[in-house]
Amino acid sequence: MKIKEIMTKNVIFFSPEESIYEVAKKLRENKISGAPVLRDGCIVGIISEADIMRFVESEEIYLSTILPSPFDVLELPIRMKLNLEKIMKKIQKAGEAKVRNVMTEKVITINQDEDVSKAAKIMREKKINRLPVVDEEGKLVGIVTRADLLKAL
Repeated sequence: MKIKEIMTKNVIFFSPEESIYEVAKKLRENKISGAPVLRDGCIVGIISEADIMRFVESEEIYLSTILPSPFDVLELPIRMKLNLEKIMKKIQKAGEAKVRNVMTEKVITINQDEDVSKAAKIMREKKINRLPVVDEEGKLVGIVTRADLLKAL
């Protein structure tokens, strides 16, 4: 079976200039976890939920495991508020970041005339969830995901 027989043809894609907020919104709306990034019709990257999560990196709040002193108890709400404010600012800043700052630039693609087994092997070996599908000129014509491979079984 060939890739072109199982790939999704109407590919959702992003521009390098789109905000991460917009990407997260579109990923959620379309129930997908990643998509190619195109500039002038050429693939320049791929962005996924994992890329966004790595970029955001939530801050951890460490609380003492020993009983706090009375002064620490008085300070705790202030420290928690400051940490939450830092986290909120970080999330807001991440949402304003551009795709070009977050995307994976080294994109592995597959030709539409390749066998499905080759896509499965690449995904397994490279530990990736999706492969942009290209034609002979290297233009994006579709995308194949692990879910597509499972449906083909």
